[in-house]
Amino acid sequence: MSNSAAAKSGPTHGILTPAYLPFRLVSMVSALVVLWLLACWFLFFNPEVEEPVPADAIIVLGGASNERLPRGHELYASGYAPVIVLSQTNSPGNARADDACTGQQSEAILCFVPPQMTTRGEARAIARLSADQDWERILVVTSTYHLARAERNIEQCSTVDVVMAPSNPEFGPAEWLGRFVEESVALAASYVRPACETPLLQ
Repeated sequence: MSNSAAAKSGPTHGILTPAYLPFRLVSMVSALVVLWLLACWFLFFNPEVEEPVPADAIIVLGGASNERLPRGHELYASGYAPVIVLSQTNSPGNARADDACTGQQSEAILCFVPPQMTTRGEARAIARLSADQDWERILVVTSTYHLARAERNIEQCSTVDVVMAPSNPEFGPAEWLGRFVEESVALAASYVRPACETPLLQ
């Protein structure tokens, strides 16, 4: 057998044939999807959270108020803070909290309107409110999937000690998948474009 014939019939280890390339690409994409889902599970579905601790205020972020507001009231009733603070957004998803702010006279309830109806806007408003009220620690209530982004934004804007207190949404698989996508993009954006360039000192 000539050398050229032997070379043609020899082993092909390490050579990517055209038929093998699509299989390898699918395998790589599948592995990345699995890793992303695992990250989403720990960041948005089952995040590690601290136990509630006494604070100067309980702040309930806007949106999903049917879910978040009862959690805020529960913490207030348990004596974790002397005041409950509501984000007033005048939006359908926040109707219950907005109603509580309308015409309220109780000293135990404070309301604020964020400059932008976003988590970034709420973070800026919370930083200013915390500084004005000389708060040192706040309990922040929001949905489980929103904890990581909200905490990141608030800590970019303020030096106040932030303790997150989750409320638990009742979602199906499709709703959770949508939240995974939305929060992944928004959390990444919070690192690229911080909510505040420098935190507001307390």
